Amino acid sequence: MCLCLNLLGNVLWMVLGGWVVFLYYVLGGAILCLTIIGIPFGYQCFKMALVGLWPFGKTVHWNPELSTCLTTVFNLVWLVLFGWELFLLHLILMLVFAVTIIGIPFAVQQWKLAKVSLWPFGTSIVEDGESVRAFCPV
Repeated sequence: MCLCLNLLGNVLWMVLGGWVVFLYYVLGGAILCLTIIGIPFGYQCFKMALVGLWPFGKTVHWNPELSTCLTTVFNLVWLVLFGWELFLLHLILMLVFAVTIIGIPFAVQQWKLAKVSLWPFGTSIVEDGESVRAFCPV
C-alpha cells in the first residue's frame, strides 16, 4: 500500500477511535509494569499500543527464533489472564467494522490486533517493506 493511503488510513483510524485502543494498552502496560512480575506483559501491551496507534503500514510476524519454553509459558499465562478477552474484543470490533464496505480496511487492522493480543510473545511488528528482525523475546 502506498504511503499516502497508509497515512490516510492511520489518520482516519485515530479519528475513529484508534487513540482509545492506544490509551487502554498504554494504561494496561503501565499498570503491569508497576510489578516486577508484570514487566514482560507490560512490554507486550506497549508493543500492541504502537500497533493500535498507527496500524496501517505495519505487519505482524510470528518469529520461530523467539519461540522458547519461557515465551510459551508467558503466552499461556497471557491467554488465560488477558488474551482471550482482548481477542474477543478485537474480533467483535472487526465484525462491526466489516459490516460496511468502508470499514473493511479497519476490520483488517482489528484482525491484526486480535492476532497479537491472543499470543503476543514471539511476535515481531515491522513496518511494511522492512525485514523481519528479532527483538527482545520477552
